[in-house]
Amino acid sequence: MGRKLVPVKLDSYKPLREIVFESLREAIINGVLEPGERLMEIQLADEMGVSRTPVREAIRKLELENFVVMIPRKGAYVAGVSHKDVADVFEIRSALEGLAAGLAAERATDEEIEQMERFLLYHEGEEMSLEQIVTSDTGFHALVYKASRNERLVQILDNLREQIQRFRATSLSVPGRLKDAIDEHRGIVEALARHDVEEAQALANAHIVTAENVMFEALRLSREQEKAQEADQAPEKE
Repeated sequence: MGRKLVPVKLDSYKPLREIVFESLREAIINGVLEPGERLMEIQLADEMGVSRTPVREAIRKLELENFVVMIPRKGAYVAGVSHKDVADVFEIRSALEGLAAGLAAERATDEEIEQMERFLLYHEGEEMSLEQIVTSDTGFHALVYKASRNERLVQILDNLREQIQRFRATSLSVPGRLKDAIDEHRGIVEALARHDVEEAQALANAHIVTAENVMFEALRLSREQEKAQEADQAPEKE
């Protein structure tokens, strides 16, 4: 684990198990808990300042959402990300994001487009942590979804949110990707401002395809590093 979890903040409006679940899910999405890492109930409970019971319940719920895998006689581990996982999510996302951008090109108001432009200008030169970068990227896409004026579409995209977030954290951590993503966002906003439906759809689709390719490259490099570390740690043969 790269860094320790922070103690949870108690919220009287939410059960403790839900707070712990959301905290652990966020830690997985942001890479604090890494793929393949074992989840030790006692350690997690100590770091979060809670008992083991809500941690155990949270881990079970994370398993149902495919963030955690249970290995018999070994315990709970953060689920890895497979090539197919990425391909499946981005395939769906490309279709839905293209649809949202096309609808937004038809329906976005001048005020909404101006809000998107201000959003890009505000975040363009700002030094941000990975968590802030992911939040910023999420915020921009949320503006486009809202401008589509299709509540069912927004709801479907919201249901994909957690899976998308996990991939966002990986792809946006790649050096240079943030600048490229902002440039791609700017192109989408310019198409929306012209109310060019086809261009907005094409640019949104291209943006997602690029993010997918970056994600695959990040996974490839990560696996190469893991193999290199395993080779370094392997005992030398005489």
